[in-house]
Parts: sequence; structure tokens; C-alpha cells
Amino acid sequence: MNTPSPILRALALPSALLLLSLPISGRADAPAIPQEPPASWIDPDTGHRVILLTREPGSASFYFNDNGYTPDGKEMVYTTPAGISVLNLATLQARQVVPAPAKSISVGRKTPTIYYLKATDDPLFSTLWSTNVDTGETRKIADLPRRGGIFTINADETLAAGTYIEGDGADYGGPGTMQTHILDQPVNKPQMMADRLAARLPIDMYTVDLANGKSTILLHSTDWLNHLQFSPTDPTLLMYCHEGAWHQVDRIWTIRTDGSQNQLIHKRTMEMEIAGHEWWGLDGKTVWYQLSLPRGVPSSEFLAGYNVETGERIWYHYDHDAASIHHNISPDGTVFCGDGNHGNPWIILCHPVRIADDHTLGSNLIKGGYFKVERLVNMARQNYRLEPNPSFTPDQKWVVFRANMYGATYSFAVEVAKAGSP
Repeated sequence: MNTPSPILRALALPSALLLLSLPISGRADAPAIPQEPPASWIDPDTGHRVILLTREPGSASFYFNDNGYTPDGKEMVYTTPAGISVLNLATLQARQVVPAPAKSISVGRKTPTIYYLKATDDPLFSTLWSTNVDTGETRKIADLPRRGGIFTINADETLAAGTYIEGDGADYGGPGTMQTHILDQPVNKPQMMADRLAARLPIDMYTVDLANGKSTILLHSTDWLNHLQFSPTDPTLLMYCHEGAWHQVDRIWTIRTDGSQNQLIHKRTMEMEIAGHEWWGLDGKTVWYQLSLPRGVPSSEFLAGYNVETGERIWYHYDHDAASIHHNISPDGTVFCGDGNHGNPWIILCHPVRIADDHTLGSNLIKGGYFKVERLVNMARQNYRLEPNPSFTPDQKWVVFRANMYGATYSFAVEVAKAGSP
């Protein structure tokens, strides 16, 4: 006799039973009463179905701009206090592939390989490893430079890139500390970022050859270099940021892996202007980022895109209902999602609308548009010290996010189509 898969059993639960398990509404920062999350429910405020993806308390899908999906789109890699696991997205069956302690980096774009860091007996040194999540084949790739961390793997899985601080200056919780499973944001994060920027610590950005483990310095600076992200399609193109409080830095840059074409993507032109939480569209052509002109002014916010091949720019304006800690984009580039924030506690879809151009005179003008917002999940019980970090599944049918609505952290997915829609 065939046994229904976990996902089918979840979808078959009576709606009334699921509604009894819904989180109680309240302040966005109110602590949730620890309880077992339901396997599935229909959000009564939105009509969208939500399912529980991970079953381990403290489990989490990846940071919004780190790839957590295997190249065939069938599996999602995620972290738990016990290590790194992989989830079959069709059956919701999970298995551990790397035991703790291990610090995940990303899944390869070419092969079903998870790349991660492991500590050594010396806290100033760590090692780079890989494990094929299908075969279990595991390989130590490199001993990293002193205080070295790795952030990203390139498109053809030939290079990794990271940074290390020279000398013995305080790391402020940076990559050299090997924090392997820290999910909540620190209470003192704004002060920590200001202190780190002001410290002007000498730092090197470097690459590691994944075939032979050789490290090569790419860029030296006393600015705080962070948030490294390889293009998902061009193995020689790396995006990175000059980190700090966003209004204090020209943040978003790209550079080639040979050190050439080091260029700023967005230049600030206004006091208190901010740009950040940048990420690549999956076409590898467009850098997307949040933009405020200036920070904190209502209706001054945009989701901005820059095409690295053509130089074309587009800004989608949004109001409070689309405000999010992070936005992300669907694999086909047609719709965005957002994870909300303390003042706008919803997982959302953002449908872009272009403003028609009636032959505007001028060259190199920024294209305009705005978002129409669709709410997916009521996150009123979320403590937003845990950032949900949304991402679309490869088939674009679900938005995956982290949540602590039931006390412990789990990963959930909300269906893009409303329940009962064809």
C-alpha cells in the first residue's frame, strides 16, 4: 500500500484543526509561546497556504542572497544546531549531510555540493570543505589564511572568495570568529557596525582555488570589506560592499577575479542617502538593492536595479506596505518578495509595474516603476531579531522564510498562488 508523502499528509489536514494552531496576533516583537508548529495552514488574513519545511528546532534556511538550492531545483540545504542538512522539496524528507560544528557558505551552482568552514584547534585558523549532498563525498579544500573567512563560491565552482583582517585588531563578530549557527541579530548591531567602520582595520579580500587550495590576494583596504557575492552566471565577476552604516559608505562595488574593473555601482548624491542589502538576479546581469533618498523619510524608498552589461538602471518605488528587511526576486525575474519588518509584519509579494515612457528626452535616464503588494503571511508573532530572509523555490511556486512564531526557529514556505487557485 502506498503511504502519502509528508507534504500530502500536511495538505490533507482539516482546515479547522490547522486554524486552531495559528499563532496569536500581537506585537511584532512579542515572544511566541513555544509550541509545535502545525504542518500546514491557510493564513486567514491572506488565503495563502503555509507549510512547515524543517522539523528541527533552531533550523534555518540560508541568508537571502546565499544559494541554498541544488542545481536541479529538487533539494534545499539548511542549517540546524546539529549541522547541515538537505531537504527534498517534493517529499519534505530530510537528512543530515554535515555534522556540527560547520559554518555553511552556499550550495554550488554547477554541482549539488555544499561548501562550508570548519574550525581548527587554533581559533585564528579555519578550513574550507565541501560535501556532495547526493553522494556524501567530502573533501578538505584548503587551510585558510589566519583569521580568514569565506563568503561565496563562483558560478563554475572553481573559486571561493573571502576576507581576512591583518594583525590582531578586534574582529567585531566577523568571519574569523567562526560563529557557526548564530541566527538572531545582535542587540548592539548598530553600535558594532559603527565601531567596526571607525576601527579602519587593514583587511585583505582574497580568492581560493578550489582545485588546489591556493589563496590569492585580490584587494587590500582599511575600509570594511564584506558581503561578497559571486555572479550566479559569470565566474569572474564578484560583487562586494564597503560595509558600515549605510549612510556613511558608498557601499556596492564589483570587481573581476584578476583584480581589474573595480567599480562602484551606486554613488550617493544626498545627505543620509542609503543603499544596501544588495543581491544578484539569477540572470547574473542585474544587481538589485534597497535605496532610500533620504533615509527615514516616508515614501522615499525604492528597489533599484543596475544591469552590469548595459549600465541600464531601474528604480521601483514602494510605500510602507512593501517595506522589508530583505527583498528577493523570482528565478525568472518577474516578481519580488519581501520579509517585512517590525512595522510591516508580513511576508509579501511585490509585483513590479513599469511607468510607461512617452519618449522622454535625455540619455541614460533611470527607468521608473512601482510595486503592487500582495500579502502572503501574517507575521505579527514574529520577533524580527530573527530576520526571515525570503527566497523563491526554483519552481517559483513557494516563498521560503525563517520564522520564530512558535518560539523556536523553523523554516516555512508559503504558496505563491492562493489556496484553491488553479
